[in-house]
Amino acid sequence: MKILFVCSSNICRSPYCEMLFSRMIKEDEKLSLSIEKVSSAAVLNQSFKIHPKAVLALKREGFSEEEIYSHKPRFKWLAWKDFKEADLIIGMNNANKVFTPLMFQKKFKTLSEVATGEDVFIPDPWLMKDINDYYKVMDIIKDYLIKFAAKLKGQN
Repeated sequence: MKILFVCSSNICRSPYCEMLFSRMIKEDEKLSLSIEKVSSAAVLNQSFKIHPKAVLALKREGFSEEEIYSHKPRFKWLAWKDFKEADLIIGMNNANKVFTPLMFQKKFKTLSEVATGEDVFIPDPWLMKDINDYYKVMDIIKDYLIKFAAKLKGQN
């Protein structure tokens, strides 16, 4: 399975998902057998560098600066191949679906949907002024990733 995580700008939520989920796959043989590729892209804004608070959140998860800064935000038109090849496009909320190219929207699910079966809005942490509020959103995302990974392992 090829998974594409999307969010508004590919500078906070989707790269966080890509990095954490990729690590989960590397650390779990069962997941690694079912997940062929994980990537991320923006559906709304074209950005050029990862957000400083995302850097802090990823450092908190144990990623090195080298790993973090290797992420280069990608915009949907420049990541077309990933949209086309993805078996599943996972967004943070249904607003991300609206900006996903129409021809790929049938592959779109929210992160909460794939994790729990319920659609729960995940806010954009970019809007959070306080780093602790930012971390709270990222912790919600991490919890959904863990649940999604467990669900995938249960299906194999």
